[in-house]
Amino acid sequence: MKSPLYVGLVHYPIYDKNFNVIATAITNYDLHDISRSAKTYGVKKYFIIHHVQGQLDMVHKIIGFWESTVGRKYNSYRTQAFDIVDIRSSIAAAVEAVTEAEGKPPYVVTTDARTYANTISYKNLRRKREEEDTPILLLLGTGYGMTKETMEQFDFILEPIYGAGDYNHLSVRSAAAIILDRLAGEEWWK
Repeated sequence: MKSPLYVGLVHYPIYDKNFNVIATAITNYDLHDISRSAKTYGVKKYFIIHHVQGQLDMVHKIIGFWESTVGRKYNSYRTQAFDIVDIRSSIAAAVEAVTEAEGKPPYVVTTDARTYANTISYKNLRRKREEEDTPILLLLGTGYGMTKETMEQFDFILEPIYGAGDYNHLSVRSAAAIILDRLAGEEWWK
């Protein structure tokens, strides 16, 4: 049995391009596309991690539409994908929610384009999912990534996603889909 997998999209504390600490805006695309990928790969909850009320009001409005009769009739697949969305004000609140749901704290894992002492390969994290019962909370950063102090708190940092050339600037939505396929997708190589 595979250990439970959770995903969180972190909007604070995030660096901007000048390494100022900011809260990034929630995008409609991130909300829709990552929830669809997460649902496809069996993620238990997709946490939107943000603390600004105006941003959260927008999320509630979007989800409210898809949960309405009109939204359900228009595209029930969207409604189903939003069933796993949960909103938390901080990373700590998301960790607490997973711990409460699973009865034990999760491995907290994030991503980065660089490698660190606690970098883990997709193969090894997938093996942990298959052999251990510790839940995994995969955190995805927005903007120019989570602050260094935040990154230092995590159990593991996934190895970077490498493409075919020197260019390496995936959207968080694309990275989420690739990562979820590597961690929870079909074992096509067998």
